[in-house]
Amino acid sequence: MKPLAFLGALTLPVALVAGLAFAQSQVGTAAAVESLRGADPDVDVTTAPVFHQNKQRFVRNYRLQPPLIPHSIDKYQIDMKANECLACHEWRKSGERGAPTLSMTHYQDRDGLQTDTVATRRWFCSQCHVPQADAPALVENLFQSSGQ
Repeated sequence: MKPLAFLGALTLPVALVAGLAFAQSQVGTAAAVESLRGADPDVDVTTAPVFHQNKQRFVRNYRLQPPLIPHSIDKYQIDMKANECLACHEWRKSGERGAPTLSMTHYQDRDGLQTDTVATRRWFCSQCHVPQADAPALVENLFQSSGQ
């Protein structure tokens, strides 16, 4: 066992020196290092525009469309333990906060029975509701509102 450890201890420095020598020899012959962003470091790169949320509320485009969220939810905690949306939109608090209350469908369990708490299947608001933003369509489409 000791001869193998001794041989390994001798081989490791030799391999490191050989690797460094190879790397040094490749510096002049290899292509120049390329930037990950695809531009020279001294060139200004433009970024995609940031789209801001609208202050007014959008109209719904079809019956039963979930309302869009008219404010930022970037730092909201919505997970298995907490849902910050309910601090304003739960039926007990919406009146004092001046926020729209949740639809009564959010308080029905899967069997259709009314409860006093939000149903677990309606807990994650952002699976149906999205923040509204003044952004162009991602793909061209022919969608028309059903109200037109």
